Amino acid sequence: MMAPSFAEIADAKYILLTTFTKDGTPKPTAIWAAPDGDRLLVMTEEDSWKVKRIRNTPRVTLAICDPRGKPKSDSIEAVARVLDKSEAMAVQRAVNKRYGILGWGFGVYMKLRGLDKKSVGVELKAA
Repeated sequence: MMAPSFAEIADAKYILLTTFTKDGTPKPTAIWAAPDGDRLLVMTEEDSWKVKRIRNTPRVTLAICDPRGKPKSDSIEAVARVLDKSEAMAVQRAVNKRYGILGWGFGVYMKLRGLDKKSVGVELKAA
């Protein structure tokens, strides 16, 4: 496998986001992300472990993967930042737009479960 460019990762339907614990243990998660200029936008729950790990260390890696999180490329270094809650709806709209009916359905599910109020956007940029 060869390491993809950030642009190739941004074009992928599924992305493997790996965050790191305080002791450096990698924690990979398959995610949906929407490209926005030189960054990717991700929607997740505010109290998720990946958000807690990003708050501790913004270093992450990104790779192309399948829907189950099996890597299809080598990973690249990136930097993550948890966005202000005021940006959450814009991030959700970007993700919904990118993933069409699946994104829309996920948005409805989050709203019905009340998760939209507990959601936060995450910005991913090449390191």
